Amino acid sequence: MSLRFQRAIQRFDEENSRDPNVEVVSGASRPRELVYAERLTAWVLKLAPDAPEELKLAARCQHICRWMIPRGNYERTKAGYLRWRNELKKFHAQKAGQILREVGYDEEMIARVQALNLKKDFPKDPSSRVLEDALCLVFLEHQLADLAAKSTEEQMINALRKSWGKMTEQARAEALKLEYAPQMRVLIERALAT
Repeated sequence: MSLRFQRAIQRFDEENSRDPNVEVVSGASRPRELVYAERLTAWVLKLAPDAPEELKLAARCQHICRWMIPRGNYERTKAGYLRWRNELKKFHAQKAGQILREVGYDEEMIARVQALNLKKDFPKDPSSRVLEDALCLVFLEHQLADLAAKSTEEQMINALRKSWGKMTEQARAEALKLEYAPQMRVLIERALAT
């Protein structure tokens, strides 16, 4: 990849390294959004080893600086959640565009990355499908248990069904290969049973 691409990834990682929230990975505390970006990138590359440059960039900045717009700033309703998610998508796209301009990308490439950040052409755009699959797989592999701890069984089954409905057959096959705690496996089986 080009020096410009490497610099963009470095800048995305620098920004995400500022996350005050940490996640323990292999015994070490690391910035949560940096870990998330690495995991999302890994899934994109597993699903699409020949991913185009804009998809690799979008994966690395999909949740850039997410902690700056906390969920707690929005009412605890479905409308509040959706407003938060929409504000986040716009923020991520704007932040990504700023960094991509800084490192020398043209407006056409910036627009393509931002369209992926905003999920503009999902599910028609093949890159948006890969990105959505990767997002769902990161959720299933790393975030499912945390969400289950603060959600009802009905909410979890609903979330799992929604994720499954967005995923391609390739991603579903990968999801079924993942290791789950027994109670998570039961939830998944219940969600997929109907």
